[in-house]
Amino acid sequence: GLFLLRIEDLDPGRSREAFVEGIEADLAWLGVTWPRPIMRQSRRGPAYREALTKLALRGLLYPCICTRRDIAAAQEAPQEGGAAVWGPDGAPYPGTCREGVADPTAPHALRLDMRRAVMRLGGPAAVARLTLEEIGQGPNGETGMRRLDPDWLVDVCGDVVVSRKDAAAAYHLAVVVDDAAQHVSHVTRGEDLYEAAALHRLLQALLELPVPVWRHHRLIRDEDGRRLAKRDRDAGLAELRAAGETPASIRDRLGLPPSAA
Repeated sequence: GLFLLRIEDLDPGRSREAFVEGIEADLAWLGVTWPRPIMRQSRRGPAYREALTKLALRGLLYPCICTRRDIAAAQEAPQEGGAAVWGPDGAPYPGTCREGVADPTAPHALRLDMRRAVMRLGGPAAVARLTLEEIGQGPNGETGMRRLDPDWLVDVCGDVVVSRKDAAAAYHLAVVVDDAAQHVSHVTRGEDLYEAAALHRLLQALLELPVPVWRHHRLIRDEDGRRLAKRDRDAGLAELRAAGETPASIRDRLGLPPSAA
């Protein structure tokens, strides 16, 4: 199959050309090739705005002026039932702005009203008939055909951000729109994004986009089982390569099949 490279550079404060060059060098070392030009999300504003307009015209979006501090404070308040739940964006949004904001012209994000989205697709029973196919496996060995859970979408996933205050779109909307634009048939991501696939499947249904299959792979972890992450300044592929790792050993650690090359 054809490998498609996409640079997810929606965050201007964290995007650097040196990072792009490092990604390309790492992939080349792994034996991966891809067609050019490379899609860059920072240049995809019109496509994201078109998708947002479709959702807005269906009454599925609302502005949110909450800061991260506001949301954290609301999430720390005592909740009936006790146990915390976590979705693709962490704890579900408490709905502070769902009924409107005092100044809609103020800088704001846009959130998907999940309950309305479920109803727009025909209600819980209809959403429960939507499926996605996992050809890898999730964190607990989940594989095969998977039905969407409308209760999980509303209560755990919640009203996710689809457009940030400082960007044309947020991750979940952007990748769904871009997968369709690039005619992606197989989405390959780490198992930490396993739950997000259900949200992406819902967005595909709302936007009437093609549905790929998903393969989620293991994460590379240290000797204590902690996943390696750039935000923790952990070793990247360049450092692992220098330490003696090979493309074959990286694929094995990720649980991916051997290269056909």
